[in-house]
Amino acid sequence: MPQGPARSAPAADPPTRPARLSATPLPHAGTLPPPWPGEQVPVRGGAVFVRRTPWAGPVDGGAAGAPRERALYVHGLGGASTNWTDLAALLAVRVDGWSLDLPGFGRSRPPARSSYSVRGHVRAVVDVLERVAAEPGEAAGRPVHLLGNSLGGLVSLAVAARRPDLVATLTLVSPAMPVRRVPRALSRTLLLLLLPGVPALAERRLSGVTPEQQVRGMVQACFGDPRRVPRERLEQALEEARERAGQPWATRALTRSMRGLITSYLRVGPGSAWRLARSLRPPTLVVWGDRDRLVDPALAPRLAAAVPGARLLVLPGVGHVAMLEAAEPVARAVLALAEDAAGERAAGDPARTP
Repeated sequence: MPQGPARSAPAADPPTRPARLSATPLPHAGTLPPPWPGEQVPVRGGAVFVRRTPWAGPVDGGAAGAPRERALYVHGLGGASTNWTDLAALLAVRVDGWSLDLPGFGRSRPPARSSYSVRGHVRAVVDVLERVAAEPGEAAGRPVHLLGNSLGGLVSLAVAARRPDLVATLTLVSPAMPVRRVPRALSRTLLLLLLPGVPALAERRLSGVTPEQQVRGMVQACFGDPRRVPRERLEQALEEARERAGQPWATRALTRSMRGLITSYLRVGPGSAWRLARSLRPPTLVVWGDRDRLVDPALAPRLAAAVPGARLLVLPGVGHVAMLEAAEPVARAVLALAEDAAGERAAGDPARTP
């Protein structure tokens, strides 16, 4: 039989680049630090609560000439600025850290127009980034290291794509990237949230969940091994859940932000998340736990391959919140990214200078 024209094999994704881990000495993991203090910071349409983790310098005390940069941390859906307490304490050997509560979460009131779209969260993060970069001090006017988890990872990706001038490096911890298929257990519920009236019904049902049930469900869903969660952190999470239960907007912020996230998945063209990922310019680190139950770990190498020059760190036995469950290896990968980016900037590499 005559043969038809040969078909070319589909192009393979470029090989992923494994993350380097910094050898910089880190503080000893003794007592767990309490949540860092914070204040309300004005943004377009209102204000958000931002915590501050001060630079501590090298653990050996040789502060003279040591790098002092800045970082901003962005939490995920249903989370808060306190999700970054442990990682921020480790990274304080190099950076001053700021961690915000997205509008409607933590201690941040809802946005003025009650819009919880991804774009709305992006605007809030850009406003805080601009403020952090403009703070007086040694690193004033320089780009900021941006780190985001889950919804905060998707928001941070969009911020870095649209405002690369503000971002020194980008770290994405299990970012909520769009997928063609969602788990069967979630797909019907997620699609229902797009229907008129359904979010209000979801709010009523969520309002009946006790703080204890919320924390128990969060630990089971977000951690690869729930037994790793220190008792102090469980008690703090329960205290936060009780505080949040007294906020009349809490369940609305959760359901409407989930709806905004799903709506963003339907976006196509230049504004889609995967298109934005391919356009990223800042040095990027992708971090994932291989026991992530909320965002498929199979997306990790795909995202790392899509982002030009990205590094990939996959942590065995870890779940959705690697910065909480495996703070030290995440800190070492972030520090290595910052060290190498600083070296490239010093060498005048135009491809890596925002």
